[in-house]
Amino acid sequence: MAYVLKSLALTAATSLTLLATPAAAAPADDEGGGQCTFPSKPYAGRPWALQRVLLDELWHQSTGRGVRVAVIDTGVDTRNAQLTGAVDAAKGKNLLPKELKDANNQPLARGAENGTTDTVGHGTKVAGIIAARPAAGTGFVGLAPDATIIPVEQNDAEGHGTAQTLADAIRYAIAVGAQVINISQDTANAVQPEATLKDAVDAALAKEIVVVASAGNDGLGGNVKQTYPASYPGVLAVAASDRNNERAAFSQSGAFVGVAAPGVDMVSTVPGGGHCADSGTSFSAPYVAGVAALIKAKHPTWTQREIVAQIQQTAERSVAGHDRLVGWGVVDPVRALTQDDHPLQTPVAHEGVTPARAPTPAALHLGETDEQRTRRLATYVATGAAVVAAVLSGAAVAVRDARRRRRPAGAG
Repeated sequence: MAYVLKSLALTAATSLTLLATPAAAAPADDEGGGQCTFPSKPYAGRPWALQRVLLDELWHQSTGRGVRVAVIDTGVDTRNAQLTGAVDAAKGKNLLPKELKDANNQPLARGAENGTTDTVGHGTKVAGIIAARPAAGTGFVGLAPDATIIPVEQNDAEGHGTAQTLADAIRYAIAVGAQVINISQDTANAVQPEATLKDAVDAALAKEIVVVASAGNDGLGGNVKQTYPASYPGVLAVAASDRNNERAAFSQSGAFVGVAAPGVDMVSTVPGGGHCADSGTSFSAPYVAGVAALIKAKHPTWTQREIVAQIQQTAERSVAGHDRLVGWGVVDPVRALTQDDHPLQTPVAHEGVTPARAPTPAALHLGETDEQRTRRLATYVATGAAVVAAVLSGAAVAVRDARRRRRPAGAG
């Protein structure tokens, strides 16, 4: 059975069983709603998801240099200048069928064999969040601006991607030396696919590759369900957070959620040049994949499990441990790169928050203690001595005045 894949970009125009559509997304000069066209205008400011990070401090620790991140998606358009130098075109791959047809059974043009074209725009946005190079005229940049993107085109606007082609893409990423894999898609209707996809994920984990996947966008109304491949053991499932570090209303919840990251109004690169904004866990996952690339570059000997635990341990959270909404918390890139004295195998509860402590009540004594009695008697003695001294002083003054009154007039 072929399990189709669906978009994890919230703004898809229709509920297609494929990755993403170039539907309603914000234009470059606005982080709100709107229609995105390719190419688009450049975004001049610094997007909110980057404003919350001290980038100079972050990049003093690592820029992701030398780390290879496979973006398994709709391709990555290298015509966007911020991605031209970020993509390893020689290792890219197009795994879509040779003969493509649309819903009306009409032939479709197939993209570049090395995955460097993107008619949907989704993969180009994902890649930009990870590793877009700095450029004049925009404050947008990838979190790991020296990492290398390996584009693996595995899906398109017509939904040609399946669980089998996703498994093939993962195995290809392993073969070309990816150290981090980003998957911003899942199987339609949260259906658990056949073992071939899990086998591919397990193979990647066995090669110490960090596998990051979007948790899903079906969280409205408190909906909780497992999604795939995010729910597989070892995969870092990423939920979406908003400007308040709270779960975005659409973000999928569940025990499988490992961490959250910004996923609302996410500005990024688009095909042909410029930027648009979009929302969804599709864009939370690459935020975390970028952090994973930074850690891998700084600690090349750390295992994938240790990198995942570091991201979770240093996340910002308001509860002591894991919860089903944002996992271990909202990722904190700077803490992940600076609070790294030693690797962890698993995150530890009760760290990352300051637990509230109730005030200690005073001890209740039903009778007088020895110490209290001693203190009381000492007070009595001191008070009595003061009274006696005052009386004696007053008497002395009175005697002196009486003697003066009895002296004859003119006496000295």
